Amino acid sequence: MKVEAITLREIRMPLVHFFETSFSRTYERRILLVTLHAQGLDVWGECVAGEHPYYSEESIDTAWYAITAELGPAIMGKAFARGADCVPHFDRVRGHRMAKSALENALWHAEALEKQVPLWKLLGGTRREIACGVSIGIQDSPEQLEEKVAAELDAGYQRIKLKCKPGWDLKIFERIRNRWPEILLSCDANSAYTLDQADHMREFDQFNLLMIEQPLWHDDVYMHSKLQKQLKTRICLDEAIRNARDAQTAIEVGACGIVNVKVGRVGGFTEALKVHDVCQKAGIPVWCGGMLEAGIGRAQNIALSTLPNFTLPGDVSASKRYWKEDIVEPEITVSPQGTIAISDAVGTGYRVREDLIEKLTVRKQTLRAGSATA
Repeated sequence: MKVEAITLREIRMPLVHFFETSFSRTYERRILLVTLHAQGLDVWGECVAGEHPYYSEESIDTAWYAITAELGPAIMGKAFARGADCVPHFDRVRGHRMAKSALENALWHAEALEKQVPLWKLLGGTRREIACGVSIGIQDSPEQLEEKVAAELDAGYQRIKLKCKPGWDLKIFERIRNRWPEILLSCDANSAYTLDQADHMREFDQFNLLMIEQPLWHDDVYMHSKLQKQLKTRICLDEAIRNARDAQTAIEVGACGIVNVKVGRVGGFTEALKVHDVCQKAGIPVWCGGMLEAGIGRAQNIALSTLPNFTLPGDVSASKRYWKEDIVEPEITVSPQGTIAISDAVGTGYRVREDLIEKLTVRKQTLRAGSATA
């Protein structure tokens, strides 16, 4: 499959309900989509970088630059037998993992189409259905949060994750636990705490949480290892795991008991598979995190979640939780039991709605060998 051209699009999609973490509140997503044109195939990737460089150093605008100036030209005109074969061509560009992931994952999809196999089988998946949880952002009131939790449990989701920060933690956990003492419950701090708040975080142990996700600095492993020794609740690392080496280090120093694998955060399927394997060898369970993806990225998360060490419910939830209308069909749905069935269809099993994407597009650029057109 020879890459003949790359089209970038920015689309804008309003969320059904705002989503708030410890660092920002989002009402609308600006999403970067890429289309690789390769010898008759048009394959799609989704960049999960946010509107601002808050979750990581990347944003949609830095990703647009990285793809048009460096990463796109690095693979333009080249032929790849496998999706993973593009990775060495990106090596001289440091960082920009979410931009790299959008291109690499599209090439994995192209490989699946060429070989006429489902993407999940190409990745080495084994599960015929995946368990789904939800991430619920910080709300305007505890009452509003309870309504959200009740709705998600009624929809069948198997794990509830609450975004938290100082001032929105202990009383919130107590309120939810008192009403639902048996549910699988976790929290996600997005680096809202520091190590000198360890005494405060030890109080989290009373709520029987599955995990505390990334409580300390986004780029830290060592301080998390010191915190983990003081907690009964397992720490899950997210932002701090950028590659398999980070995962290996975190495991060896005892910084976590669970790892969240986000394919965009680690730079694509190739590195995500390596992180999975490192954790599996060490007996550390993993799960697939979400980045408010539209259907293209969500479908690729589903494929990744079929790997054997994805033993905990991930954040791969239904399209309707986020979008009035998704950009793939069929829309991604979750069963009343909180699962997504895995299709044997070639590729991702979902068709891209190019007509809707065109309506949502606010910026577009096509790269070809030796030129770029807006």
